[in-house]
Amino acid sequence: MTDAVEPVSKRPFLYIVVCACGIASDVGKLITAALERQWDVGVIATPQGLGFLGTEAVEAQTGHPIRSAWRTPGETRPLPPADTIAVAPATFNTVNKWAAGISDTLALGILCEAYGMGIPTAVLPYLNSAQAAHPAYRRSLDQLREMDVLIGSYAPHKPKAGGGADRFRWEEALELLEAKVS
Repeated sequence: MTDAVEPVSKRPFLYIVVCACGIASDVGKLITAALERQWDVGVIATPQGLGFLGTEAVEAQTGHPIRSAWRTPGETRPLPPADTIAVAPATFNTVNKWAAGISDTLALGILCEAYGMGIPTAVLPYLNSAQAAHPAYRRSLDQLREMDVLIGSYAPHKPKAGGGADRFRWEEALELLEAKVS
């Protein structure tokens, strides 16, 4: 087997990294918006995030398998290389691990490598205000900004309440990336 993947099209390829939180099941909104903008899409889920997705629906919508685990040696790459990456929704855990350079999952490995590869990346954090108040989170956002990661504008929701899905602007990831790559 080969590591190469035949190009699906000449359209830009967007990886959407999805983390484990209640609104992750709405990732189809971002996929639809990207497809309407003539981007091809592949989804990378954190191991916990995978359980929040309707796998069959997402795979049917993108035409690609959801990736969540590392490939085995010799296994064909199921997705073409990313031209851009959107992390949406991004949890407190993922933001902090990514900024610290921790690469213990496929999703984090891709994000950590994206910086060194110069791949434009946008993140839409989704967390509560108690998590957002933690000093590590503020430092992590500063670190990501230093890495040229584009950060969305979502205002954290109340602790133990969830919510805010109606204020989560999935399309903001594309707006941020389009401004960077155009």
